[in-house]
Order: sequence, then C-alpha cells, then structure tokens
Amino acid sequence: MSKLGNLSRSGVVRKPNETMRLLVTVFVGVVFGFFIGTSFPTLTLTRFNLPSSLIPSIDLSYIEDKNSAFSTQTLWQHAWSSVIRQNRSRTAEPRNLTDTTKIWVPTNPRGAERLPPSIVAAESDFYLRRLWGKPSEDLKIKPKYLVTFTVGLKQKENIDAAVKKFSDDFTILLFHYDGHTTEWDEFEWSKRAIHVSARKQTKWWYAKRFLHPDIVAPYDYIFIWDEDLGLEHFNAEEYIKLVRKHGLEISQPGLDPDRVLTWQMTKRRVDREVHKETEEKPGWCGNPHLPPCAAFVEIMAPVFSREAWRCVWHMLQNDLVHGWGLDFALRRCVEPAHEKIGVVDSQWIVHQSVPSLGTQGQSVDGKAPWLGVRDRCKKEWTMFQARMASAEKKYYIELGINPPNATGRLQ
Repeated sequence: MSKLGNLSRSGVVRKPNETMRLLVTVFVGVVFGFFIGTSFPTLTLTRFNLPSSLIPSIDLSYIEDKNSAFSTQTLWQHAWSSVIRQNRSRTAEPRNLTDTTKIWVPTNPRGAERLPPSIVAAESDFYLRRLWGKPSEDLKIKPKYLVTFTVGLKQKENIDAAVKKFSDDFTILLFHYDGHTTEWDEFEWSKRAIHVSARKQTKWWYAKRFLHPDIVAPYDYIFIWDEDLGLEHFNAEEYIKLVRKHGLEISQPGLDPDRVLTWQMTKRRVDREVHKETEEKPGWCGNPHLPPCAAFVEIMAPVFSREAWRCVWHMLQNDLVHGWGLDFALRRCVEPAHEKIGVVDSQWIVHQSVPSLGTQGQSVDGKAPWLGVRDRCKKEWTMFQARMASAEKKYYIELGINPPNATGRLQ
C-alpha cells in the first residue's frame, strides 16, 4: 500500500481526465500529419526519364582544368534541376504507381503519357488521302521531298514554270500571302498541291506554323523558296544527288553571277559542282570558317535536310517574321558547319529580285509601304542578334562557364 501511495504522489498514475487529454492530443497529431502528408505529391524516381541530351558529351576533366569556375558537380546540379523542371511541366497530376490497370508511359510525347506507345502517332505528313477505299491503298507514291513557295497571284506563271522542274517525288506546298487560291486551279499540278492562305504573311511566318519538324518528318529534304526564282538551269533530281554526294545538310543553288548579288558566297562558280567557302570584302570575315565566307547560304532559296530543319525550326522566332539574320545563324544547327553548308554550282538559279513583299506593307507617316517593310526587316535582324547573344550568354552562365568571345562578322 505504501508503494501505491508513493506512486500516486509522484504523478506516474494519471487521472482519467489527463489520460483523455493525452489521447486526444495524439489523435489530433496523427490526423494533422496525415493531412500534411497527403497534401504534397510523392516524388518517386520512377517518374524521371533522364534524356542523354541533358548531359553533354564533353570531357569534364578537361573543362575543370581549363576553367576553374566550372566543375563536374555544377554540371550535374544543372542537369538534375533541368530534369526536375521537365518532369514538373509534363504533368501536374502524379500517377498512382500502385494502380497497374492504368497506363502511364513517361517516354511518350508530352501529353500522351496515358496512351499505349504503339497507338501514338507522333509525326504526320502532307500526303493527300482519299475519302473512300482502304487506307493502305490511298498512296500510289510517297514523295520523299517537300518544296514550298510563298506566292502571290502576280507570280503565277513563274511558279508554274518552277513547279514543273520538280518530279512526283516532291510534295508541292504553296503559301498564299494575297488570299488568292482557286485561281491556281488552271494548272493541273495545283489540284494535287497543298494550299495554305493567310494574307500579308512571310514565308518564315508560314514555316514556323505549318512546317513543324514532326509534320515534315517523312521528307528527306525541305525546300523553302521565294517566288521570284528562275529555274531554267535547275534540275531538282540532280540537285538532290549533289547534296547527298557532298554531304550538305543546308544548301542552296548557286546564283547567276551576272545579276547583282549581296554576298560572294552564293555566287555561282562555273568550274565546280559545289563550293563551301569564298573570299569577301576586307574585314568581313574574321574567321574563314564562319559567315559570310563559309557556313552560309541566303534565306531566299535554302534547302534543309530533315535533321537540320528540326534544329532551324526551333530557332525561328514567332514574332520575327522576315528571317533576317537567320542565314548567319544556320551554322549553329550542323557540325562542322563549314563542311555541311554549301552552294551547289552546277544546278543554279536566277534571282529575279521582284519586290513582292513591299506591296504587302502599309503606308505610315507618309512613307511608301515598302519602306516600312524594309525598316521592319532591319529591326528584326538587330533583335534576332540580340536574342541569340543573350540566350548563349545565359546558357554558359548557368553552367558556370565564362561565355566565349564572339568571332566572325555579324554573329
């Protein structure tokens, strides 16, 4: 009894109301903890898909030796943070991994994670199909190349002559900047062509919106050409052969040397099939392997391989519609650029220099419409250069690397 009395006085044996208070406190704590735990999505490594492109193929020890501000740890931190950002953007709704009856494939294209992989059609094409019969019998031929012209009705005869230079192996796509489409039906080939119409737009506006790499994926080469080109001396099939032979990922036909030319690089040379470099005015080429002396074609008649176009398309800016400055940046999409960008001399064209875009402008402050268009072109060139320089600088700074000094003219 004395022991019992001592225990009671020491407070080890609690009163009923104290015991109840303790139980209530524990219960509330458990409920609160459960609520907090379920309020945040569980982070599981099975959700991460680490693409190899996030980890550059570089010699880390070399970089550490050459640049003390950069370390392997910095690179991995940068890559890991990129993975986290990527996976957060893929979906805000975490998948319940214990529910095996629901499909979740993180390697599917974004937004298609809930589909079984074999049903996903991530790419498309411009092949015209019938509304009847078996789908497998729709296509007698699948064109291997794509040719686009941005056109107005005034150049109808010139485009008719140009299109006839391309065989059935080429899909023809016309972008109409003047709204006239049905007038082209007098040509038999026009009835098989693709027509896209949007008034007063440029070819790079069209290209960004209608030539997504996943849409043009079936085509080995994509021609994105102006309407004022003379093709009397051009053979498309021979051009493709030469591009393959010389390993050109980005190219253009040589330009008639008897016409006024802006750049020496694009002038046709009569003594060879292809050239990849040239000499320019003194001081224009700080590096002979950089534009405008190499790794350079103009934007009037470029031809891109499928792989090169996938890169170039991503470089196109939605609001910079004229494409000025793009020709100096194309080199960023192939490596080594001075070997994979060139001019095909033996298949050459004539640039007729028809100022069609000027007529699509608008008079402002009493200025002629074409002056406003030209001013916009120059502004866009400056803006594109600034954006590229800023993006490149930001990339290196995020990796802890001092941005390299720019070399060459008009980078």
